Amino acid sequence: MAPQSMKPAAEVVSTAYENKVIAQLSIVGIVGNILLSAFKFFAGIFGASSALVSDGVHSLSDVFATLIALIGTKLGRRGADSEHPYGHERFECVASLVLGLILFATALGIGWSAIQVIVSGSYEYAETPQMIALIAAVTSIVVKEAMFWYTRHYALKIGSSAFMADAWHHRSDAISSVGALVGVGASMLGFPIMDSIASIAIALLIIKVAFDIVQDALSKMVDSSATPEFEESLRSVVSDISGVVRVDSLTTRQFGNKVYVDLEIAVNGDSPLREAHDIAESTEHQLEREFPSIKHVMVHVNPA
Repeated sequence: MAPQSMKPAAEVVSTAYENKVIAQLSIVGIVGNILLSAFKFFAGIFGASSALVSDGVHSLSDVFATLIALIGTKLGRRGADSEHPYGHERFECVASLVLGLILFATALGIGWSAIQVIVSGSYEYAETPQMIALIAAVTSIVVKEAMFWYTRHYALKIGSSAFMADAWHHRSDAISSVGALVGVGASMLGFPIMDSIASIAIALLIIKVAFDIVQDALSKMVDSSATPEFEESLRSVVSDISGVVRVDSLTTRQFGNKVYVDLEIAVNGDSPLREAHDIAESTEHQLEREFPSIKHVMVHVNPA
């Protein structure tokens, strides 16, 4: 499953740390994909594998994906201003949406080219793939899987949906390389059509990842609620706060990679106004302290 559910973060990271991580992820994504796509193109052309060339196109699209993730994350982390009093977090959703659409377009191009080869029967006259194509496919699987885990780890650290989408872009490339490996291997064993069939399988897998990314981005742009698990965690924390008799109502809505919380709590009906106000303020601060993904908490107090 591509998108990550909203959940409480284990730690609050500094802006300096976030900027450092964003720079590192960008360098790894851009440089890694340029080198890998160049190797795949070389191996695919000289190793006679159309599946590997298609895989190289996918890797090249990852370069643009990382650039979009970088721009979206930078814009999304700008503070609120007079024209945008609620901040800019939704820029990350826009970046994720664009990444998903790039993946989808890439998959259609790869699939269509493979279908044309199969329909025309030109695969029967294709050269048998060489060992370098096999080596390139294995190398791509290892490198892209490592890039997926690296990017995913730090995307979770800084709470970036755009770089999480980029991580899944890396994973989809690793999966497509598995398809290329199968196609190259089968072609070398005397089944040349498998090279093109592998390209179609690659395209279908990429479309699935693209759909998940787009679906997650859209859900965060239309103020959908956070996960039931996240809301239950909020209820648990609020219920344990001194002075809170019960939780009357709790609703959430996602705003980019952040969450707004609307809360109604009941306190002792005979409490002075100042005491009730202090309980509400304590509740707000406690939630924002324990759940860094929360952007704002609105607390309404009811008499118990």
